[in-house]
Amino acid sequence: MSVLSQAHFHDETAAFAHLEALLWPNGPGCPHCGSVSGKHYDLRKTRLGLRKCSDCRKQFTVKVGTVFESAHVPLHKCLQAVHLLCSSKKGISTHQLHRVLEVQYKTAWFLAHRIREAMRSGALAPMGGPGGVVEVDETFIGQKPGAVKKRGYGHKNAVLSLVDRANGEVRSFHVEGTKASDLIPIIKANVAKETAIMTDEAGQYHDLGKDFASHESVNHGKEEYVRGDVHTNTVEGYYSVFKRGMKGVYQHCKEKHLHRYVAEFDFRYSNRSARGCEDQERASRALKGIQGKRLTYQGANVQ
Repeated sequence: MSVLSQAHFHDETAAFAHLEALLWPNGPGCPHCGSVSGKHYDLRKTRLGLRKCSDCRKQFTVKVGTVFESAHVPLHKCLQAVHLLCSSKKGISTHQLHRVLEVQYKTAWFLAHRIREAMRSGALAPMGGPGGVVEVDETFIGQKPGAVKKRGYGHKNAVLSLVDRANGEVRSFHVEGTKASDLIPIIKANVAKETAIMTDEAGQYHDLGKDFASHESVNHGKEEYVRGDVHTNTVEGYYSVFKRGMKGVYQHCKEKHLHRYVAEFDFRYSNRSARGCEDQERASRALKGIQGKRLTYQGANVQ
């Protein structure tokens, strides 16, 4: 039986029940005042999923206070979109979502950005640690607005990625450029000082050994890619998926939206099958990230 044949992907009542079970495992909680007293009035006979808080007297559903709040798309179609975005290794285009969900193109575009917003973790815990190894590298994608195409990468958008070898987690950042002043502060803020750092031969990384347990590099310019356990193959493998998705599936991405696309690929890589996370669990983790986040159509276009 296909996963998409499950009831919550086609029935609105089942969709609300599925999302409530994920977000309210201990019963309904009011998103307005935070009350979890369990004395909320059940108004689901009036409107699907509707409840009223016994403390602040405000009405709410499970969608209030999430990226799906005020969405005009039926919830079961939102859940379909989450599953499709989470189960497609290189992403799924807005045109494909628009055809599969049978919604307008701009509706599918906004829905995809809502889901990407849910995928943004905002993790602050340092990567690596004693005995840990973090690979660091940067890549280039797309073209900066107004930039003139020329040799080199000055006209392209730069992305810095950090991959923890121990747990397979990746964190990527859209950065202004690849100078040491653009990259080093991010690395210091996200990686524990007790970590061994692995990079290529780029000059901006030369002094990293002063701030971390060690720093080893391979010289790609001299066709050196592996020296013992010194390599950047893990982060290069992440970039192979990222670039194939950005160029082959999404094709065009404005710089102002790049941070959300980066978050999407980070989420899928950090929650991949090799780490024991299959499609349904990955979708559930994405849905748990919808709480406490809002994204308006205007905000998605501007930010």
